[in-house]
Amino acid sequence: MITLPPELQSYLALQIWQAAIVFFRVAALVSLLPAFGEQSVPMRVRLCIALVFTMVVAPAIAPAIAPSVVDDAAAGPGLLRFILTETLIGLALGIGVRLFVIALQTAGSIAAQSTSLAQLLGGAGVEPAPAMGHLLMVAGLALAVTAGLHVQAARLLIESYQVFPAGFVPAAADLSAWGVARIARAFSLALGLAVPFVIASLIYNLTLGVINRAMPQLMVAFVGAPLITFGGLLLLFVSAPLLLMVWVNGLAVFMADPLAVP
Repeated sequence: MITLPPELQSYLALQIWQAAIVFFRVAALVSLLPAFGEQSVPMRVRLCIALVFTMVVAPAIAPAIAPSVVDDAAAGPGLLRFILTETLIGLALGIGVRLFVIALQTAGSIAAQSTSLAQLLGGAGVEPAPAMGHLLMVAGLALAVTAGLHVQAARLLIESYQVFPAGFVPAAADLSAWGVARIARAFSLALGLAVPFVIASLIYNLTLGVINRAMPQLMVAFVGAPLITFGGLLLLFVSAPLLLMVWVNGLAVFMADPLAVP
């Protein structure tokens, strides 16, 4: 048996407990992180991703976790408190990031409903969604990862310890107000991204109404259906790059300052 010096044992125990405290927050955020925490990603892969993020974040925030905090976490009741608080903070940050994906899916659903494309390839993803929403989501996730989503997530986790120290319990009123503001921002972003399709649908329906009043014998629905389908696909082709850039910029702003009021 190899006996380690007491100093080395204390140092290793300190490092292990610091990594465990960080893992609680990291695992909660990674479970909701776009691209890395998707349902299509196997659970074991997500666990490995959480461990890798822990290895990146733990050395950076080690000075912020004092030995007294580790001693508190090593106790039975103290460990339970750290598990709950760190998981809560990680879930709150993860939900804030996940809302951007929901906003992109909602924008795609609004656009698909407006252009009569909602039933086209509706089951392409893990969750039933119009093809337009699925396409925007996949393109947005690919663009976000290419733009350094993993780096932004690691920076977000490191900087979160400056606002929410280990073991910090956020006030319920502040957390609920922040959550409501983030949800409102997500719906506002979704509607803003889908505005071109809503306007095109409004113009299309007004035009069909005028034509139907002028020529009641003409079956305008059969004439207009191919037009709105082609117009929706053309509008998606033209506007998708701009919409995705707006979405990625909004995600980057949130990752840089998640507590900013939208």
